[in-house]
Amino acid sequence: MSDSYRPAFHFTPLSMWLNDPNGLVYYAGEYHLFYQYHPHSTVWGPMHWGHAVSKDLIYWEHLPIALYPDENGLIFSGSAVIDWNNTAGFGKEAMVAIFTYNNHTYDDKKRVEDQNIAYSTDHGLTWTKYAGNPVVPHPGNLTDFRDPKVFWHKDHWVMALAAGDWVLFYISPDLKHWESSGSFGGGYGSTSGVWETPDLFQLPLNGSDSRWVLTVGVGSGAYAGGSGTQYFVGDFDGKTFTSENPKETVLWMDHGPDFYAPQSWNDEPNGRRISIAWMSNWSYARETPTETWRGMLTMPRELSLTQTSNGLRLLQKPIVELAYLRRDHIHWQDEVITPKHNLLAGIQSRSLEIDAEIAVLNATKRFGIRIFVGEGEETIIYYQPEESLLYLDRSRSGQVDFHEDFSRLQSVPLSPVGGSIRLRILVDRCSVEVFANDGSVTLTDCVFPSAQSHGLKFFVEEGYLHLNSLDIYFLEHADFNITSIK
Repeated sequence: MSDSYRPAFHFTPLSMWLNDPNGLVYYAGEYHLFYQYHPHSTVWGPMHWGHAVSKDLIYWEHLPIALYPDENGLIFSGSAVIDWNNTAGFGKEAMVAIFTYNNHTYDDKKRVEDQNIAYSTDHGLTWTKYAGNPVVPHPGNLTDFRDPKVFWHKDHWVMALAAGDWVLFYISPDLKHWESSGSFGGGYGSTSGVWETPDLFQLPLNGSDSRWVLTVGVGSGAYAGGSGTQYFVGDFDGKTFTSENPKETVLWMDHGPDFYAPQSWNDEPNGRRISIAWMSNWSYARETPTETWRGMLTMPRELSLTQTSNGLRLLQKPIVELAYLRRDHIHWQDEVITPKHNLLAGIQSRSLEIDAEIAVLNATKRFGIRIFVGEGEETIIYYQPEESLLYLDRSRSGQVDFHEDFSRLQSVPLSPVGGSIRLRILVDRCSVEVFANDGSVTLTDCVFPSAQSHGLKFFVEEGYLHLNSLDIYFLEHADFNITSIK
């Protein structure tokens, strides 16, 4: 029972605590994933960098801890690059981690943070911390100064760094010597919580045009309550970022409560922008009811931009490699659902991919799908046509009483496209990821149902529902998460 919540295909630590993904980089046929890790407790504590690798972003192999805290502080979030041109002089194609040392004095609540580097010449298996650290010293006037995202741009390195409700930018020729090059913030977007874990990347548009996207974790006051992630669309000139939207525009990357600190892979070999996030919320992350481990990551998502009537917006879709996990498949076409008709009677699973296209008719009332259905338990994803709102209700999803905010009902505007809505839902033992209308809206939620709650039900409350198409894929239990460390 202690491992009944262990997901089948989402990344978790072998044991103990995980939070932010760090140091995402592709090298020599492997995607490297580092992450904030406390190997001695299931509650946040002295931060290390855990490490895993994958050839396909689906099956992961756990490796030894990469970076340990020392006399200089805890190893907070950051990024990793391959120094293709040996600009730092650490060796040909050295892997370089850029991280925040956090020297937090608990008695007087002071926090001193600075930016540092370490390097590896054996594919990330062993690491040497640079003797000249810190490479970006603490400026002396900021409480929060952390989470460097570094990448190569044309002829220099760029660092985006979170500081209060600002993102600061630095440039460097060699990863060792940095100079300030600009800043972004000053009242843009949501400022109710401290900004963290920035990411900055370029996405193409139709033709030869492109835009830059800046994502920022917000520690509190997010769309669904607690922590969350906002993003900005604009331009980057090699030194600083400029938003193309007014200050008051707030764009949320995900509208559920459990999507924080996303980072994207440097050097992705197929030119895709692939991002992954911590699937939890600082409001209750330390209290979720797992026993031997705590914390997991989302399914990796491919990001793109689309033009809407309100401007450019992010699209997010599960990576195509998800198809590797598909086994049995059931398809329905042009089905009519009535209140007494359960199309999914007899189908039971806790690891599924559901893809539904549903016509929204004038007479259609509330409709949706119930997952993790069991005795007194269900998680409900439903749509209210008269409000054009998509809801997720986890108030009866299983264990919900560990924190007062966990049961909060979620909703997000969603308009039909061509008279229909499309829902793609990933179900994995203790999580739900909803991608609506081809990823224009996403909802990410942890849930903690009992092992016996594995029923499904499509429902409509009044009248009837026309289901254009429905595909259910039963997903393989990829037990990569509980293999031994190499």
